[in-house]
Amino acid sequence: MKTTIGLVDDHQLFLKSLQLMLESFGNYEVVVEALNGESLKNKISNLPTPPDLMLVDVNMPVLDGIATSKWLNDKYPAMKLVALSMNDTDTAIIEMFKAGCCAFLLKDTHPTELEKALKEVVTKGYYNADASNINFRRLLMTSSETPSIVMTEKEKIFLSYVCSELTYKQIAAEMTLAERTIDGYRESLFQKFKVQSRVGLCLEALRKGFVKL
Repeated sequence: MKTTIGLVDDHQLFLKSLQLMLESFGNYEVVVEALNGESLKNKISNLPTPPDLMLVDVNMPVLDGIATSKWLNDKYPAMKLVALSMNDTDTAIIEMFKAGCCAFLLKDTHPTELEKALKEVVTKGYYNADASNINFRRLLMTSSETPSIVMTEKEKIFLSYVCSELTYKQIAAEMTLAERTIDGYRESLFQKFKVQSRVGLCLEALRKGFVKL
């Protein structure tokens, strides 16, 4: 039985090319396509059953990828969402995972890698290109564990800014601190949370309850 897929992307040519590529893999059937989130809402309501997977473009007019993913996650919680983008900025990745996506892929991903990613999303429920075995859906769930990480008040404030759209330079300005001091907070929290990136720090902070969605 084939895995059903929905596609939402505002570039018509990319949309059609992606459909052909997915169906060439043999295990997938594209059952709905839309040029933006609002159009998708109308089309998906006419399907007998929602697709198993939805590939969502981050940047779209009318209703963007973040808003579309939030709506899909609320309306169809069993559906697995995969973000597609031309760039992999920390902000875009964090926002799409917070919106319910379980994988983030660049649009220039090689077909072999795309097929591998989709297979892992179907079988494991997530895909991480860094192969660090992080289940992003699990990380974004509310955790009942008691946080064991001790932070200073300044680090807590810094952590809240890390999970926003601000750059490190802007965070330094907001906290009226030198960028070198901010770098120190970042490295300290990387060690305390045992992560190596801003995205990892944000996801761990969400999982442990230090930051709320």
